[in-house]
Amino acid sequence: MNRKFMSVYDKYESVIGLECHIQLLTKTKMYSSDVAEYGALPNTNVSVVTLGHPGTLPVVNARAVEFAVKLGIAVNADIREENQFARKNYFYADLPKGYQITQDKTPICNGGYIIAKLKDGITKKINLTRIHMEEDAGKSLHDIDPFETLIDLNRAGTPLLEIVTEPEFRSGEEAYAYLTEVRKLVRYLDICDGNMEEGSLRCDANISVMLKGSKEFGKKVEVKNMNSFRNVQRAIDFEIKRQIDLIEASEPIAGETRSFDAVKGLTFSLRSKENANDYRYFPEPDLQPVFITQEYINKIKAIMPVLPDELFNKYTKEYKLGEYDALQLMDLKEVAAYYNKLVTFTSNYKSAANWVMGPIKAYLNERALTISEFTLEPQKIAEIISLIDEGKISNAAASQSIFPELMKSQIKTAQQIAKELDLLQNSNSNELQDLVNEALAKFPEKITEYKNGKVGLLGLFVGEVMKLSKGKADPKLLNQIVKETLEK
Repeated sequence: MNRKFMSVYDKYESVIGLECHIQLLTKTKMYSSDVAEYGALPNTNVSVVTLGHPGTLPVVNARAVEFAVKLGIAVNADIREENQFARKNYFYADLPKGYQITQDKTPICNGGYIIAKLKDGITKKINLTRIHMEEDAGKSLHDIDPFETLIDLNRAGTPLLEIVTEPEFRSGEEAYAYLTEVRKLVRYLDICDGNMEEGSLRCDANISVMLKGSKEFGKKVEVKNMNSFRNVQRAIDFEIKRQIDLIEASEPIAGETRSFDAVKGLTFSLRSKENANDYRYFPEPDLQPVFITQEYINKIKAIMPVLPDELFNKYTKEYKLGEYDALQLMDLKEVAAYYNKLVTFTSNYKSAANWVMGPIKAYLNERALTISEFTLEPQKIAEIISLIDEGKISNAAASQSIFPELMKSQIKTAQQIAKELDLLQNSNSNELQDLVNEALAKFPEKITEYKNGKVGLLGLFVGEVMKLSKGKADPKLLNQIVKETLEK
């Protein structure tokens, strides 16, 4: 891309808002007792309520309300006391009732924010407009039958929380960072598994561009159907460029809904929104308002888990870990939980982090396992760390020999295995001094060179003692004794 081309794009800035749908980990659906479960045979988790038969009545899922309050607390939102529901009317093949029960003018949460971590340690506060409760639609399948669209209504009625942001994103990179934090947050709260590939976390982006310094936003275009965070970023970046190209060519930007083709890396039109009919929201007549008291909110606060931001501060400030280590440990809730348990048995926080992200992670990756399937108790890893810290075993022996044996025979202790494999280091200073004297006696000329400033020869002397000790000398103590002996 040449400089002239770059300057055209530099004249503009993008304005982006995101709408995230979070599918909740409840056992039943939002307004019925039908099972809410991914992967069941098509059209098996349905009833007359899900199918919208006449005379059926909805009932609000109490656990979904609890999850909404949890999320509201986590993002510092204002939680509404009186929550009413509304019917959002539109026709679609996989919406059995012909309307969706949602919240219109009374979202359960208003305001709040999420901190997105960008590159180079930069953070951006993304303010939220609202969070509201609603139900999901079913699923249309277009790629099974070559002639017909198939409908699976298992997903219809599944509880959703929709998070709507203020239009504060300026790039696809910022959107990616924000979505990463959303997924991490809902997983820590145990309200959603965050799997975009299964549709349990979905994102729509509203994108417009305007000249830098302008106070008036450009024509908004909605992009839907993006199945990964990376594709959200790609779609936004493509759409920004597409809209600027249209403006520069004096062509109008259509107000429309577009989709993203991940293979071609471009967006394409789905339907026009220029003359879209109103959804005709009106109060849901079959549901009474749900009242949320301060006492209820306080009860939820009392059972809130430790959240990512709190963990990050603890890891970096109290445990003195680097930001990279902290973020790696926090990325998956289960990994953080294992590490948190491990550091109850050792105060060597850095070594504990190295073990979780090093040998343990390598072991899991080689076997395609998750940390939840890792069977070695954290105190066993703490035993290894303690032996290293005491100078009884080397890091290499611990990771290459003791750890693999411990995985095979978990009833043994790390010290027992070290003895059986003859890996315990010699930390007897008198014995090591004898070996040092023996080794140095072989190199009188080299000792003279060392004393004349050729300090690189220290490795030669240490290596010779290591050979004499058959690799069992404590390296730290050995280096100290060799230096002291040479300086006499």
